[in-house]
Amino acid sequence: METDGCEIGDCEEGDIDQIIAIERDAFPTPWSENIFRGEIASPLSRLRVAREGGDRRGAVLGYAVTWRVADEIHLHNIAVRRDRRRQGIGSRLLGEAMGRSRSEGARWMTLEVRRTNDAAQRFYQKFGFSCRGVRPGYYTDTGEDALILWTDLCPVPVAESALRAIGEGDDG
Repeated sequence: METDGCEIGDCEEGDIDQIIAIERDAFPTPWSENIFRGEIASPLSRLRVAREGGDRRGAVLGYAVTWRVADEIHLHNIAVRRDRRRQGIGSRLLGEAMGRSRSEGARWMTLEVRRTNDAAQRFYQKFGFSCRGVRPGYYTDTGEDALILWTDLCPVPVAESALRAIGEGDDG
């Protein structure tokens, strides 16, 4: 998928160094190279990257790691290079992950976010995520709680006749 000079595609072996640099800059407790290599090899995992330009050799601008378990998708990690943040790359990565997951039959997407990470919470709310629980002491670096966020990837559409009935009953 290419939009605005950014191509989203599968991670390749040669992307690992750039992903690790983004990871180390983005998170207080970054994943190791071995973890990312394990994600590439895992049949449950999908590691997608946003690359600059339409070229497979383009710089990695961001990445997202998801796992599929039954009809659920777990977003494990998403990050964008510091100098390219607030340009819609994270939104493209998450939107692509949600769309692809939906088309492959997944029903739900879930993730954990630090209780104090208000910016991330607002980002996920834009995509329909809401808090469904708390994991006390989840983050080992600080002991901070994680909020468990969920979204329905396949919301039930409201029938047109129901919308008309609601509109007809509206006095205002």
